Amino acid sequence: MLAVLPAALKHLRRPPAWLRPRWLQRLGESCLIGGQAVAALAKGRISPTDLTAELMEAGPGSFLIVLITGLAAGTVFNIQVAAELTKQGAGSTVGGILAVGLAREIAPILTATLVTGKVATAYAAQLGTMKVTEQIDAITMLRTDPVEYLVVPRVLAMLIMTPVQCLLFFAVAVWSGQVSSTVLYQIPPGVFWNSVRTWMEPSDLPAMLTKALVFGLQIAVIACGWGLTTRGGPKEVGTSTTGAVVMILVTVSLVDVVLTQLLFGN
Repeated sequence: MLAVLPAALKHLRRPPAWLRPRWLQRLGESCLIGGQAVAALAKGRISPTDLTAELMEAGPGSFLIVLITGLAAGTVFNIQVAAELTKQGAGSTVGGILAVGLAREIAPILTATLVTGKVATAYAAQLGTMKVTEQIDAITMLRTDPVEYLVVPRVLAMLIMTPVQCLLFFAVAVWSGQVSSTVLYQIPPGVFWNSVRTWMEPSDLPAMLTKALVFGLQIAVIACGWGLTTRGGPKEVGTSTTGAVVMILVTVSLVDVVLTQLLFGN
């Protein structure tokens, strides 16, 4: 009877399953993994070879998608907004409104969404496959830290390439907005670019890149965390990948609200 009592008390102290959902546990584990990766980065524990490979995957592989979406975003914005402004005699403000909207919100959030679909899915699937096939255990048995070996290069690659892709998106979208406004609504290029210079604040581009940097860190940490916490067989890899994408999109949206208030609220 006395031998059973401690086990019973331990069971009573454990919170019920509905108070500790799996996604919340994985989010906490991902944050711990991210903290370890940032600490390793601060200590300079980076493999140049691994970093180069991850930069190629996180950067050039996504440039075409970012380029096409940026072209479409700038043109669609003008189709929706420039027509109304031109009718009201405010065609000279089109460039400024487009540039401010892109820099403060559209460019970082759309870049994060595109990178999530292209890069985060690859990270979660790669690490999830390694986890269920016990490759992570083999790396640990070789006295190699899986976080330093697998997560750190991916986090640093995203920290570098997400702001670069966001800046590319912004430049392409503004340029396509200028071309479409000139072709469709006869707004002179000089008027468009003067409006961009007038409306944009000096802090808009640094704030845009700050958002992209934070989103890049989130994407890498959650994607790697979901991959490393995959359980079961190969079937669970797909579930982990889907879960990582959903969690990234939700957390990026929430963090975007906070960053917008901090950067532009005053």
